[in-house]
Amino acid sequence: MDQQRIARFTHAGVAGAEVSVHPFATDDGLGLNLTRFRRADSDDVVLLVHGLTTSSDMYIMPEHTNLVNYLHDAGFGDVWAADYRISGRFPYNAETQRNDLDTIALHDHPAALAELRRHIGDRRLHVITHCVGAISFSMALFAGTVTGVTSLVCNSVSVTPRTPRWSRIKLGYGPALMEYAVGPCQLDPRYGTAPVMTRGWLLAKAVAPFHRECAEPACHMLSFMWGGGKPIFSHEKMSPVTHGRLPDLFGACNVNYYRHIHAMVKAGRAVKYRPRDPRFAALPDDYLSRADTVTTPILFLTGDRNHVFTDSNIVCHRTLDEITPGLHELAILPGYGHQDPFMGENSATEVFPQVVDFLKRKAG
Repeated sequence: MDQQRIARFTHAGVAGAEVSVHPFATDDGLGLNLTRFRRADSDDVVLLVHGLTTSSDMYIMPEHTNLVNYLHDAGFGDVWAADYRISGRFPYNAETQRNDLDTIALHDHPAALAELRRHIGDRRLHVITHCVGAISFSMALFAGTVTGVTSLVCNSVSVTPRTPRWSRIKLGYGPALMEYAVGPCQLDPRYGTAPVMTRGWLLAKAVAPFHRECAEPACHMLSFMWGGGKPIFSHEKMSPVTHGRLPDLFGACNVNYYRHIHAMVKAGRAVKYRPRDPRFAALPDDYLSRADTVTTPILFLTGDRNHVFTDSNIVCHRTLDEITPGLHELAILPGYGHQDPFMGENSATEVFPQVVDFLKRKAG
């Protein structure tokens, strides 16, 4: 399939389902969306939560079997996907605000679940998350701002973020360098196609020589933005069509989010970024402080070539297993990196069966 024939922000990848969009607003005044893909009524509902700068598009790609279709075929006929403030479908990442992950845990995820519950009532809810979506939703769960979750899947990372050394350096110095020296306040994987000699174009050209694994400028920028000196996925796991669509599947990233992730990496766990700010008084300073009260079982997924959050989920599973023994599970995916478990060409045979097996065991 020619990537040029796949429209940006399309829902065409979902077959045989009723698609409906459900807008909702957060308490701090942002308009967000839930998209419902309903093939059949189901006692078990699934919510998909994307990562930073991706969107619900990562779960509905037309070029191969996507997660929504796979869930439908597996008997989960009512699947929802959230697009919240870090979604590439919205302009918020390219604005000058300084949001952090506490903001998402306090405002976005609770508002999304409130809107979702208006439609599904008290049916069982399973949540599948990725990247910063996995961190922030885990934070919301451990803080108690979201409740009633039957099971949770976290890909790549959760409440114990760990990164390669080069990533820690970028997280520590990059935000100030971008905001006050290089400009602007965000990084964008599309800088490679920016007008010649603009700051974004120059940055993309400076990054390219350090990423010889392919010739796609967006892939180079994504590796710079998130990878510890290496790509954010295993190239052999990604369809060439998906690789060519990276500028459509990833958007800009406001660099202030890096500051919060850096604070967590230094602390070794999810912590509040601004503990003295009264607006976040409802959240714990240390999100692991209430881990013994969490009864939702979590499946921690991670690729064994994860160059973004390394062994974060291995450490998280080990940490939580000491607090609530036997509640959570770990699955290490051979040959996979950070992004490809949900976006890979063969994920439907190599990854999705493990996810569905977990959901079915936790259903009913």
